[in-house]
Amino acid sequence: MEMKSKIDTTIQFSGLKTGCYEYEYMLDDAFFSSFENEELSQGTVRFMVKLEKTERLLMINFSFSGIMKAECDRCLGEMEVPVEGEEILCVKFSDTETSDREDEVILPTSAYKIDIAQWMYEYVAVAMPMQHVHPDDEEGNPTCDQEMLQYITGVADEETDEDKASTPNEVDPRWAKLLDLK
Repeated sequence: MEMKSKIDTTIQFSGLKTGCYEYEYMLDDAFFSSFENEELSQGTVRFMVKLEKTERLLMINFSFSGIMKAECDRCLGEMEVPVEGEEILCVKFSDTETSDREDEVILPTSAYKIDIAQWMYEYVAVAMPMQHVHPDDEEGNPTCDQEMLQYITGVADEETDEDKASTPNEVDPRWAKLLDLK
C-alpha cells in the first residue's frame, strides 16, 4: 500500500513574475515514509525554500533543520538525530541540453511547475550522519539502553572465557609452521 504525503511540494512557477518567492514546508513522518526507505521514515524537518525567478532560470535555495529518528548502532534503541543544512538547486530550461551536475536540473521549455520533494528528501538523507550512536553523558558513560549494553558486554565476556578454557596455549596446526619463521 502506497502512502501519499499530504504536503504539496509542487511549485508552479509559470504564473510568477521575475523576483523572489519564499515557501515554508514542515516535513513529517507521512512525507518521509512515502519514499519507502525504512532507515529514513520518521522525523520532523522544517524547510525554508527561497525561489528566485529570472527570465532564463530558477535558483532554489533550501535551508532546513529538524530531528530524524534512527536506530542506535550500539544498542538498537530509538534515538533522535539532529539534521540541518543549506543547498542550492539551479533549474534551467532547454529541450536539448542535459546536465550531470547534482546541483542543476534541466526542464523542458514547456514546463510550468516543479516538484521539489525528491530534492528535500535527498538533502535530509545526505545530512544524516553515517553512524548513529547515543551520545555519552558528562562523565563519558554511554546513554544507550543499559540492559542491552549489559547483554552485549556479557555475551562478549562469556565467549572470551570459553575460548580461553577450551584452548589453553594450543596453536592451530594450520598455523604452527608460521612459528618456525621467527
